[in-house]
Amino acid sequence: MSQLDVLRGATIAFDLDGTLVDSAPDLVNTLNLLLDQEGVPALPFEDARRFIGHGARRMLERGFSVQGLEPAPAEMDALWARFLDHYEAHSADLTRPYSGVPEALATLKGAGAKLAVCTNKLTYLSTPILDALDLSQYFDAVIGRDLAPAPKPDGRHLICAVAAAGGRIDRAVMVGDASTDAGAARAAGVPLILMSFGYTEIPVADLGADILLDHFDGMTEACIRLLGACPTQASGL
Repeated sequence: MSQLDVLRGATIAFDLDGTLVDSAPDLVNTLNLLLDQEGVPALPFEDARRFIGHGARRMLERGFSVQGLEPAPAEMDALWARFLDHYEAHSADLTRPYSGVPEALATLKGAGAKLAVCTNKLTYLSTPILDALDLSQYFDAVIGRDLAPAPKPDGRHLICAVAAAGGRIDRAVMVGDASTDAGAARAAGVPLILMSFGYTEIPVADLGADILLDHFDGMTEACIRLLGACPTQASGL
């Protein structure tokens, strides 16, 4: 029996921003464009980068808040619409997969795993990025916050993504980079892999990952280790 056999029929759910792709340049550029249009100073890249992970609207709200501004709800709705219009047209200008991502996805998929994207980004903003970077071919489902009962860290988002991919939650692994991913995994009772290079305001080492990775080269082995510990693995399901 090959080590890869443990992956057959399992589901690996991935966060998008900060896990599969480095999307910060396009997100931060869009945020700073809106701030500039409103006469507000742009934010340093590293400061704005930390706001990614809870959805782009939250990022926009944080961008204004740290400048001491709290737009009224109607004004924020208008800013949000402008943000979406610009970002949709420029979401893959500078966004790129992290090193080793295509190779790891191909290996997992080739071993018989089902793959899902479980992201707090809106689905219609997520799929064009995957298409542009030639990553869509690997995924059985893409579930943004709009297609889930509630966004991460709610465990139902992860449960929904696994089900949409045709998998079972007791044979799943969550791969992410931030507290939202950790919260969803723990709430759903799913093993957790975190990437050390993503977007998080809480140090990733403090988020309680089962495995912490610095590179996607270790992804297949990490998934095998965690799935091999699942009680249902012995049944071959």
